[in-house]
Amino acid sequence: MTEAPRLRLGCLISGGGRTVLNLQTAIERDAIPAEITTVIAHREELAGVERCRAAGLAVEIVTDGGPEAVDEVLHAARVDLVCLCGYLRHFAVEPRWKDRVVNIHPSLLPNHGGRGMYGDRVHAAVLAAGDVETGCTVHAVDEIYDHGAVILQRRCPVHPDDTTSTLAARVFEAECVAMPTAIRDLAEGRIRIERGRVITTTTPAPDSARTPR
Repeated sequence: MTEAPRLRLGCLISGGGRTVLNLQTAIERDAIPAEITTVIAHREELAGVERCRAAGLAVEIVTDGGPEAVDEVLHAARVDLVCLCGYLRHFAVEPRWKDRVVNIHPSLLPNHGGRGMYGDRVHAAVLAAGDVETGCTVHAVDEIYDHGAVILQRRCPVHPDDTTSTLAARVFEAECVAMPTAIRDLAEGRIRIERGRVITTTTPAPDSARTPR
């Protein structure tokens, strides 16, 4: 029996690379029928660069050249799905990547999203708002920051004595479940992104339809 094609992931990072490493761990234990074919960072000195290389992942540094340079690396790696894993630059969704880009955000969108909202800024906003619940959101990416259709959300409580650090740790635990789950469901055809909408199917797609264009 021929093995179904594995979803080829291109992961973009701007920090420690923990989301990529979490995905790689899930892949290695066969929880996701996928492979990370390239990791792209915009600075060599990012902690995630060394960590991802130590995990055996191919890392490319794209310091300039704009969206075209990133596009070239992704295309050369024959990427099926682009994963923004703590990527703080704007990703221009070229026609080639339409419906093929996902992001994870550390809040329950649409709350506390948008340009400039990332990391501790998000958690500080949650605390300032007096929210009793937060979490993370995996969503399709369009041209507006944190705007695309929601794929899934995972929730966690906000405690009265939380700081940005304690809340960030709890949200990251949720992210470690949410991102692999979303990628698995995309890889296995349980969900798909079509014209900016997330479509859930009752049965997995046939092997020929599991890998995006």
